[in-house]
Amino acid sequence: MAAFRFEALTDAGKTDSGVIEAESARHARSLVRARGLAPLTVEPISADAAGTAQSDGAPRLRGRKLSNTELALLTRQLASLLGAGLPLERALSALIEQAERNHVRDLLAGVRTDVLGGSTLAGALERRKRDFPDIYRALVAAGETSGDLGRVLDKLATYVEERNTLTSKVTMAFVYPAIVSTVALLVVIGLLTYVVPQVVAVFDQTKQKLPTLTLVMIWLSDFLRADGWLLGLGVAGIGYGFKRALGVESFRARFDAWVLTLPVMGRLVQSLNTARFASTLAILVGGGVPILRALEAGGRTVGNTAMRRDVDAAIVRVREGSSLARALAAGAKGDGGTKRGLFPPVLIHLMASGESTGNLPEMLERAATGQGDDLTRRTMVLTSLLEPALILLMGVIVLVIVLAVLLPIIEINQLVR
Repeated sequence: MAAFRFEALTDAGKTDSGVIEAESARHARSLVRARGLAPLTVEPISADAAGTAQSDGAPRLRGRKLSNTELALLTRQLASLLGAGLPLERALSALIEQAERNHVRDLLAGVRTDVLGGSTLAGALERRKRDFPDIYRALVAAGETSGDLGRVLDKLATYVEERNTLTSKVTMAFVYPAIVSTVALLVVIGLLTYVVPQVVAVFDQTKQKLPTLTLVMIWLSDFLRADGWLLGLGVAGIGYGFKRALGVESFRARFDAWVLTLPVMGRLVQSLNTARFASTLAILVGGGVPILRALEAGGRTVGNTAMRRDVDAAIVRVREGSSLARALAAGAKGDGGTKRGLFPPVLIHLMASGESTGNLPEMLERAATGQGDDLTRRTMVLTSLLEPALILLMGVIVLVIVLAVLLPIIEINQLVR
């Protein structure tokens, strides 16, 4: 049976839509009518999902994508259903019925159609790479091979949830400083483009010699009102050029390496990428994925190009027979310690301990937890210092503007006396 997406009219004249399984389009229309609906359109999901075909023949759903939250929820629900003893196709049917978004419903229906056609779950997900990342597909394949897909999916759901939580913590920590900075910038622009010109008009009538600070503020106000768009255009041009430059691999590698040397931001970036890499390796190795394939998938989760090059170099060394800890510690250059790796020593030592004791997944998970806690702690400290610093900076800027306005007034009062 194939999956069909339908749109139909209810007795009240409202439009209803959903997914239904049938042997043919005619059979699907009959099933829709059996529900008391008048079918408008009935289309096979496989054809609709094809949209614009990719080079590998996988379907692409017209720019839509499964969100990280939806992926975590679907994985947790599927793991629970399989753990309760339901067959895979029935579990997928239950998820289709519960899906709230059409894209999720269509995606799951396409996966179920492939599974009913004889494909493995990993094979069905392979045709939908845009929605299911490499680590996800690799672990599902390992779970099917081991015959314990439910347990593996449960671990995978925990991994996705923890990764989403870590990303959310970092993002939310910088939301307030970003809002404060935006409001401060708008207030300053408003003062310079509206308040200062009103006061300057009064000074022009007095023919008074103005203080240097006031003259500078008047010049800045005139510039923003007359040529402020040039400044905005220049900033936008610089941002666009920088974004294009980051697309060049050599520049991106140098920039990412430089970011790691920054006093505070460098440690944040290192901790974030290390936590992602270690947790990915832990779940993959613990799920029975071969170490080389796990390293390749883990390397794709590292956003810093310089650190990713260390992973690529480690893959080569492990393939040649080196231990994982020694390969990652050697870095991207040299073989005899000519360059120290960019991953923190605590990860290397825990890897070495895990390899020597045969308990590598647990040691990797411990390293990921430690780096995640370190990232959270450093982020909280940084934001707790950044917030008052931004407020203080805002106060200083407003104070300078107020002084630029008040100084001529004070001089006028002194002349009158």
